[in-house]
Amino acid sequence: MDRPGETTHFGFKDVPLGDKQTLVNDVFHSVASRYDLMNDLMSGGLHRVWKDIMINTLDPPRGDRPFALLDVAGGTGDISFRAAKAAGPGFHATVCDINSDMLAVGRERAAKRHLESQVDFVEGNAEALAFADRSFDAYTIAFGIRNVPQIDKALREAYRVLKPGSRFLCLEFSTVEVPGLDKLYDLFSFKVIPPLGRMVTGDAESYQYLVESIRKFPKPNAFADMIREAGFSRVSWQTLTGGIVALHSGWRL
Repeated sequence: MDRPGETTHFGFKDVPLGDKQTLVNDVFHSVASRYDLMNDLMSGGLHRVWKDIMINTLDPPRGDRPFALLDVAGGTGDISFRAAKAAGPGFHATVCDINSDMLAVGRERAAKRHLESQVDFVEGNAEALAFADRSFDAYTIAFGIRNVPQIDKALREAYRVLKPGSRFLCLEFSTVEVPGLDKLYDLFSFKVIPPLGRMVTGDAESYQYLVESIRKFPKPNAFADMIREAGFSRVSWQTLTGGIVALHSGWRL
């Protein structure tokens, strides 16, 4: 239960903890229809490479063996569609997202790909998942966990719904490690992305929040400690593209 008066960050602003989810929802309601286009423009297409690395790491089975993936904050279906393409006929994904507009985009994309039988879309909160204990073979979350108001709760829920022997994978923006690249990255983030968001979606403020939220996210070692505290074992991470993103892994053993 939230403590009265408790605050958290919304980008660089401090806001009441209970208000953050509504503010985040407003961001994604605003950008949902152009979300994937903006991902291409902001990353120069690199988000596709990062997501492919995530799916290669997930390595879903190619055969008939049942494999249930829970993809949280994956409303547009990007991760689940890639996993379905890589997997065999036993694969099934459940996309869980708190934002109805993002889910609507995902359902439309699934229909175009004829993946309705392999990918379901469910509205839900990462902090309180409406799924049974030990019901999934893998949990993925890509560029979503930094928007969760109480990350520790989301991590505990991830642990709860995973079967023993199953894997948690989180792809998230991280801390640039390469001298010189960090300054260029900051310049691009704060001077280019919000105006680009205004031009493409009519909304600069949402993209200002998104670039600020990256800077407030814990560094990889601190986030790894949070994953361990949630109960996961064999916790590790790898940085990609000079530290712009990191792929975190943990196992429920």
